[in-house]
Amino acid sequence: MKENIISKETSEKTVLVGLITPQQNEAKANEYLDELAFLADTAGAVTEKRFLQRVDYPNPRTFVGKGKLDEIKEYVENNDIGLVIFDDDLSTKQVANLERELQVKILDRTSLILDIFAKRAQTANAKTQVELAQYQYLLPRLTRMWTHLERQRGGIGMRGPGETQIETDRRIILDKISRLKAELESIDKQKSIQRKNRGKLTRVALVGYTNVGKSTLMNLLSKSEVFAENKLFATLDTTVRKVIIDNLPFLLTDTVGFIRKLPTHLVNSFKSTLDEVRDADILVHVVDISHPQFEEQIEIVNNTLAEICGKDNDKKMIMVFNKIDAFTYKPKDDDDLTPSTRENVSLDELKTTWMAKMHDNCVFISAKKQINIDELKEKLYEKAKEVHLTRFPYNDFLFQKYDDDDNPDITE
Repeated sequence: MKENIISKETSEKTVLVGLITPQQNEAKANEYLDELAFLADTAGAVTEKRFLQRVDYPNPRTFVGKGKLDEIKEYVENNDIGLVIFDDDLSTKQVANLERELQVKILDRTSLILDIFAKRAQTANAKTQVELAQYQYLLPRLTRMWTHLERQRGGIGMRGPGETQIETDRRIILDKISRLKAELESIDKQKSIQRKNRGKLTRVALVGYTNVGKSTLMNLLSKSEVFAENKLFATLDTTVRKVIIDNLPFLLTDTVGFIRKLPTHLVNSFKSTLDEVRDADILVHVVDISHPQFEEQIEIVNNTLAEICGKDNDKKMIMVFNKIDAFTYKPKDDDDLTPSTRENVSLDELKTTWMAKMHDNCVFISAKKQINIDELKEKLYEKAKEVHLTRFPYNDFLFQKYDDDDNPDITE
């Protein structure tokens, strides 16, 4: 059973399929397919072609229309394609019909993300959380795993219709889910004890869309070696480091990145990881300023934070616009009277806009090139100091002032 749940690393030729609908224009559909291609690359697949179809709503039987399905089928057969990935969630019926028509493996965005999480999970905690999410995703889709639904044989004392194979598997998976939930409850208790044992130190959590540079910034601030690469979901396991800026100690946490259409199974399964966000005193929202749709990514992260922390979240927040070294824009000609678009806005104009929105609670940096890091440290120091003074109103700071150059090992 487990072999059907946890996917192994493969290198497969794949095509991507998306829809243009009244709710999703062509530009947005292409943007989503760009991200889906990045997800496929992270999973080890090679994208050969993309297919888009303009419809009012997805076909309930095959997601796309018959003509587009025939076009996909022809391309799959002629180019040795072994995998087709759809940008939206598919029903059990749609997956079964598509597999029968195309004769290849079918994945949707959620199952692809689950596969990446399964590959990225390193610790027992992360593996348990991912496995639970996969079983919860699989449970309502059991019918696609069985081409035979004949009854198991009865016997003496077993008269009656008996039990279908799918019912047997459903019971097995439900038992497995119960056991995994119990394991995660035990892990949650251990994590809760760990958080309590950290004392009253100020807690700062790095949050943001996936692949915006959180782990790189974590390494820079904490002088540690957290795994970081240009892939989606490079970090699954929460990492906590003690950081000292000037004379002020605090705990810095690197968390899993968010993404649009994040499966609810993952949000629920990664409770112990997301508790680090709930318990944080200060959130550092890291944004990839070089991404064309960074403002939409900000909105997605804010919506996810509202789901995690509650809509009345009043945590202190610093907005960190990262990757300014990769930012580009196209200046308009003086005689161009067409309305300005996002790609015509300069970095200086963006700085003015967001500084006004955030009341100076934002900073523009490059973690990779180490640009404006001192300014970020100053803002972190100011926010952490406010929290620290509420907890230790009659004490000086816990540390004397240190010179980083003379004390290179002040982090742990």
